[in-house]
Amino acid sequence: MSKMSEARAYMPKVTVVPATLNRFTAVPIHSTRKRRVAAYARVSTNDEEQANSYEAQVSRYTRHIQENPEWEFVSVYADKGITGTSTKKREQFNDMVQDALAGKIDLIITKSVSRFARNTVDTLTTIRLLKEHGVEVYFEEQNIYSLDSKGELLLTIMSSLAQEESRNISENVTWGMRKRFADGKVALPYKQFLGYKKGADGIPEIVPEEAATIKLIYRLFMEGKSPAYIARFLSSCNIPSPAGRPQWRPETVKSILSNEKYKGDAILQKTFCTDFLTKKMKVNEGEVPQYYVENSHPAIISPEMFEAVQAELAKSKHSNHRNYTPHCFSGRVFCDECGALYGSKVWHSKTVWQCNARHKGKTACQTPALRDETLQDAFVMAINRTLHKKDEIIRICEATMEKRCDIQPLKEEQKKLQAELEVTRGLMERLITLNATTVMDQDEYNRQFAEYEARYNEIRQRIADVESEQKQRVGKRGKLAEYLETLKNQGIISSFNETLWYGTVEQVRVLKDGKLRFIFKDGSMVDC
Repeated sequence: MSKMSEARAYMPKVTVVPATLNRFTAVPIHSTRKRRVAAYARVSTNDEEQANSYEAQVSRYTRHIQENPEWEFVSVYADKGITGTSTKKREQFNDMVQDALAGKIDLIITKSVSRFARNTVDTLTTIRLLKEHGVEVYFEEQNIYSLDSKGELLLTIMSSLAQEESRNISENVTWGMRKRFADGKVALPYKQFLGYKKGADGIPEIVPEEAATIKLIYRLFMEGKSPAYIARFLSSCNIPSPAGRPQWRPETVKSILSNEKYKGDAILQKTFCTDFLTKKMKVNEGEVPQYYVENSHPAIISPEMFEAVQAELAKSKHSNHRNYTPHCFSGRVFCDECGALYGSKVWHSKTVWQCNARHKGKTACQTPALRDETLQDAFVMAINRTLHKKDEIIRICEATMEKRCDIQPLKEEQKKLQAELEVTRGLMERLITLNATTVMDQDEYNRQFAEYEARYNEIRQRIADVESEQKQRVGKRGKLAEYLETLKNQGIISSFNETLWYGTVEQVRVLKDGKLRFIFKDGSMVDC
């Protein structure tokens, strides 16, 4: 047999068997079954313009799917006011994916990759998961079918661009916010911020009814009531919380007591976004600039009252009694012999006040135990003696406030120190640059740098001391102002008044002979 005949004898015969099923959907190629189609729409904000876009998307997709004779309408899944950088909080999106995986959807239509997701990982993960179950996604704007051979490559590119767009938007928004901060423009979360509403000129405007609640909270706290007590009291009075709830929480009260906006100032950028994808917020501990704006809007609480409250809050941090309101005598009565606080004790079913360190030393303190009635009667006597000469006391207090509580010299000193700090920082930076670009004797470099650093730290400490002194003076001014206001409106009393006690008494010293020395908030003393 010839070689040619031999080759012809072994030539294979190939018969092509046509495909009968779609390799992605497993549906017969010539099937007449309609494709089950859904659509996904999303807008990222709840403003009026976006709301109109949301309704328009839903209406268009519904009509578009129902008008195609080869499609069977399933649903339009739509998220409103939800960011596209994450799928975790997009309920409708997640419901759509679950329905698709359950075999209820064959095709998903969406406007663009950015509408689907602005996170590359989320986009590709979801597309691959749907692909495994034979579900196709069509992106109208980019004309991309996810089951197409080039679909995933194009989606990777487009979703990366969408993510980058989202990053640019986030950076632009952040820049705009910080520009407004630098310009001193204050915006409050009015829906959950008690006491203010947005004014016609954009400046916060006081709401009188809510401002009365704020003033009540501050007054009750200065009268010795704890945040927990104030929260219970406000709830019992059916006063709605900042969030509109009937129940108040102690944390909400503390937040109001420590919020500088109630004195007409504002600290801006207390928190910042660490990741534009996750939208995770972090308390600003110096990572980004903060902006302190003075007199940015009308004040509900005077600066003096505010600083006086901050001083009391600082004291409460070191107290073991944070969640309940102590007796009005707690923390204000001291043993003059050893300096220890007087605490309440129960003797034969009666409450008495006694030196807490009475039996802790080698010899017991000689100061006597006191009943509530003894302290109350002594206070009535002491305050009445003070009220008899209140005109003189008021005059002395006003002079004291003018001389000892003036913070203007401290502000001027702080300004000079801040300028000196910037000069020292510049010298340090220049020295570092010089060392990096020229040949320097390293011993000399280290000596100069250590000198600049020591000076820098010294100035920083002085600035901190000046700021602390300012707060102390403002707080003292607040206490004196409160004390004067109380005296001016107070007449002779015949029985113990707890509010008057809180408003006038700084402390009481129990002497060896049993006498009580009342030290009032202006520093004056009366022995009874």
